[in-house]
Amino acid sequence: MKPSLPVIAIVTPFLAGANNGNWRTAHRWQTLLQGHYKVFVGDSWPLAPHHPVDAMIALHARRSADSVELFHRQYPDKPLIVTLTGTDIYRDVADNAAAQSSIAVADALVVLQEDAISMVPQALRRKTHVIFQSAKPLLPAQKAKGKLDCVVVGHLRPEKDPQTVFRLAGLIPPAAPIQLLHIGAAQDDQLAAEARRVAAKNSHYHWAGAMTHGLTRAAIKRAHLLIHPSVMEGGANVIVEAISAGTPVLASHISGNIGMLGKDYEGYFPVGDAHALWLLLERCLKDSNFLSRLRSACAARAVLFRPETECARLCQMLGQLLQPARQNRL
Repeated sequence: MKPSLPVIAIVTPFLAGANNGNWRTAHRWQTLLQGHYKVFVGDSWPLAPHHPVDAMIALHARRSADSVELFHRQYPDKPLIVTLTGTDIYRDVADNAAAQSSIAVADALVVLQEDAISMVPQALRRKTHVIFQSAKPLLPAQKAKGKLDCVVVGHLRPEKDPQTVFRLAGLIPPAAPIQLLHIGAAQDDQLAAEARRVAAKNSHYHWAGAMTHGLTRAAIKRAHLLIHPSVMEGGANVIVEAISAGTPVLASHISGNIGMLGKDYEGYFPVGDAHALWLLLERCLKDSNFLSRLRSACAARAVLFRPETECARLCQMLGQLLQPARQNRL
């Protein structure tokens, strides 16, 4: 008789309706792991309906802290993995008791980009795994020369810093062949109102609101550049989707972006500096060699973001953790 597959629970504080990074990670991991494991996803532990499980993966150390504590208390000998988000790594791990408790009891920690390890407490780095997110590769689109169609993907909330994009729109000369397509739901009323004002008075800027994942990927593929101005990121999947579609990135110089694009990447600008971002755009428009270097640098990172690579790293970690002897767990 064929042995039954181990059962994995994935707990994420946000489900499909949120259409955000936590949900996309949980859903992608469920899809990648099927066939290797039986995987169920829910927003809290215990799952509803209840499933006996062999291990649990919790996304978000702080928001999933109650589920982590309950699972650890019920099943102290079953593997418990905590995946650290941007707010975990760059804010809560330092001073939030719930997040600190989650990472302390976990058998393994997952970070989504390589620079995040430096933010994990030294004593816990031995159990930390870097698992880059992935996206299905798309055939790069043919893009017209002499103009720049740029896309910004991120819900309108402070962490994504849409105001830098608003200021950028005001810096672009009227005759410049540059368009900014901003995709993202209105999660902040003031930012949404500002987006509407900028779009009404500036022909370079268009706010499309929320779009389906398929339409968003198509827009990223068509664009000459993805602009990613976040002030805090755990490892943005939109960067993965851009690189996997052959679209280079201009990104804020923060740890979460450096860990995705590499320390020597030329397409960074200081956080919140719309003028520096404009200078990069102007350089991309006028210097085809610079744009080609960005494209080549992103293409060199693409191997990190393949679905088979992400699946292999997940399966390797889970296989080690599910070994009967606890000393073999990482």
